[in-house]
Amino acid sequence: MEWRDQGILLSARRHGETSAIIEVFTPAQGRHAGIVRGGTSRKIAPSLQPGAQLDVAWRARLEDHIGAFTVEPLRSRAAVAMQDRLALAGLNAVTALLAFCLPEREPHPALYQRTEALLDMLGQGDVWPLAYLKWELRLLEEMGYALDLDACAVTGATEGLIYVSPKTGRAVSAKGAGEWADRLLPLPPVLRGGAGSDAEVAQGLRTTGHFLTVHLARDLGGKPLPEARARFVDAFSRRL
Repeated sequence: MEWRDQGILLSARRHGETSAIIEVFTPAQGRHAGIVRGGTSRKIAPSLQPGAQLDVAWRARLEDHIGAFTVEPLRSRAAVAMQDRLALAGLNAVTALLAFCLPEREPHPALYQRTEALLDMLGQGDVWPLAYLKWELRLLEEMGYALDLDACAVTGATEGLIYVSPKTGRAVSAKGAGEWADRLLPLPPVLRGGAGSDAEVAQGLRTTGHFLTVHLARDLGGKPLPEARARFVDAFSRRL
């Protein structure tokens, strides 16, 4: 059993004395793990940094074996990320969430393309947080938790939508919210595709964070959301 693809490195950990187990996200193979022989060597280890773009070839005797990777680095994103605290926190949030959420060996080509484009924007601090927020929306959609923000769940109105139901993920208007307004999540315009301020992006992250934590993580067995996401949100809030 073998295949070859390009992908994004999600994680790497030591395996034995000289090898490493890595997880990569590729368009055709999804999240896939394998052993890299000699992965702790001075030659290979610097290439195995989360977010790195790799050419990978996987081979195993049987399909359900962990198998082994040979890797060729295409480009590293570590240098850009290390120059900026927010960029580093964002890179770690993206790779940690993908490793947490994605079912093993299930292709998500649209999410992959969005992720690669997002990581290639690292260092563009003026636009990256908004791009990240839109990426979280796509992640929720791909995992089966898409938000329905086109019309009010109560009145059917398409104007004046300022809330999101924390249970259903549907938009709610000011009129439709009534006395329940203080129990609803914010719906800033940026969640519906528009541009907006950093403060509105922060509101959007509060809303997507709710669905990542309360719905997606709960359905994955109640595991806590990776702390890397909270660290990114904290780093972003410090610049507001």
